[in-house]
Amino acid sequence: MYDKLLLEEKLEQILDAVERINRRFVGVTTPNDFLATDINHDKLDAIAMLLIAVGESFKKIDKETEGSFLKKYPDIDWKGVIGLRNILAHDYFGSVC
Repeated sequence: MYDKLLLEEKLEQILDAVERINRRFVGVTTPNDFLATDINHDKLDAIAMLLIAVGESFKKIDKETEGSFLKKYPDIDWKGVIGLRNILAHDYFGSVC
């Protein structure tokens, strides 16, 4: 059985991260906006780091709850959420081939 208080704390941290991601999108309306200024490029870096943290947190939640928590929300693409974390963490600069 998993610790429900710890789970709640992790979910609150994820919510905080998502709210910070939304704030960092202020002034960015297209992907090219991220490259237009150093400040926006820094926003991209910060957003990517927060997305990594969110994906990692959901990966840990899935492991700690033995898959039982995420299954309660089948409409969410959990594989995609966690997969995005893997792409950002391991292929941030990505090769264009």
